[in-house]
Amino acid sequence: MNSNAALTAAVRAGRGERIDWRFRALPPALSGLTLDEAAARRAKLFDDGFFGPFVVIDAAALDHNLATMARWCADRGIALAPHGKTTMAPELFARQLEHGSWGITAANAGHVRIYRAFGVSRILLANQLVDPSALRWLAGELAADPEFEFVCWVDSVRSVELMTEALAGAERPVDVLVELGGEGGRTGVRDAATALAVAEAAAKSPVLRLRGTGGYEGALSHHTDEAALAKISSYVDSLRDATVTFAEKGLLADGPVYVTAGGSAYFDRVVDELTKPWPDGLDVLPILRSGAYLTHDDGFYREISPLGEHPRIAGVDSFRPALHAWAQVTSKPTPELALLTAGKRDLPYDEGMPEPQLLRKNGVVTELTGHTVPKLNDQHAFLELPEGSPVEVGDWVRLGLSHPCTTFDKWSLLPVVAADGETVVDFVRTWF
Repeated sequence: MNSNAALTAAVRAGRGERIDWRFRALPPALSGLTLDEAAARRAKLFDDGFFGPFVVIDAAALDHNLATMARWCADRGIALAPHGKTTMAPELFARQLEHGSWGITAANAGHVRIYRAFGVSRILLANQLVDPSALRWLAGELAADPEFEFVCWVDSVRSVELMTEALAGAERPVDVLVELGGEGGRTGVRDAATALAVAEAAAKSPVLRLRGTGGYEGALSHHTDEAALAKISSYVDSLRDATVTFAEKGLLADGPVYVTAGGSAYFDRVVDELTKPWPDGLDVLPILRSGAYLTHDDGFYREISPLGEHPRIAGVDSFRPALHAWAQVTSKPTPELALLTAGKRDLPYDEGMPEPQLLRKNGVVTELTGHTVPKLNDQHAFLELPEGSPVEVGDWVRLGLSHPCTTFDKWSLLPVVAADGETVVDFVRTWF
């Protein structure tokens, strides 16, 4: 089976899971139904007993973002291996692959194991892998499935030594990329001499194959001024330079050369640099790893994404925020303060506070302006009320969310809603 077919079959099998108390927001009336059966009910969030708070996915926004990113990557001639750690939702992996994604990116060995359980057969691990237990398991997966493709990073001679020791006797070699960290980066080598030393060690290893270079530019800046963008471009240029050096020295294995970068904040600059002409005879496959584009957000990525509120890419529709939370007002101790039933255990807060957007009062939804959430407790959101606020106990507030990566990990099953924002048309299962 190819990755699409295997993953699709595994996701389809998972749709037989039955709803019960484990999914805290779902109504008792859906208990005992499979995910497909529950989706067919077209339940209403506020009329059919859903327990607040809940986070929902906007179906139309999700579809738009999937199609927009797929078209743009195809137009630019770049492969997309979206970072699966954003959602850890195999159903969404399948949709990304259906839209032409080259593979799925993972962050650690545990992610790789989950991906394999669902049949993903091309995985890019954007990290080092030096744990002997994980490497032995990986060797077994590669031996058992000739269609399984895997590549990870190395950023030290020591990591090459540890991998070589743990993989001794492996039937298939493990593909690796030398990671460049850049000034102020995260992991990754910091200079060209070290990069070359790591590449030479990998090329000599009997159980590794050096396939190219990789890295992550998002750690270098959180800004979009020209100086910040120039820094990103310079970093990606260093990936190009290292790749060409490795090729000139004959260190790269046969087959396409992989060069990968690209979070969700600067993928425009990454693609601009990686799609410049390469030396004749160097068969390079540039790979983008953006993951947050799928649902976008109402905060960090809205501000910084190349297809956000202030787009840096012309002629392409901006991404649309697809994640929203609904929480009920359960207390209004003063005219200036109300408390919502959602907090740090339910909502992201690492890249900005939730944004009050809509008010649902007596079944009628209206815009909510001038209200802010300055603070969260574990299970409460503090809603600051301006003078004359219409918010009362019993009302519901829709919140825009900042940072999808720390939204999905709080919810094991998310309703997908239609254009009315209330009719549930599907469910997305996550595995964290």
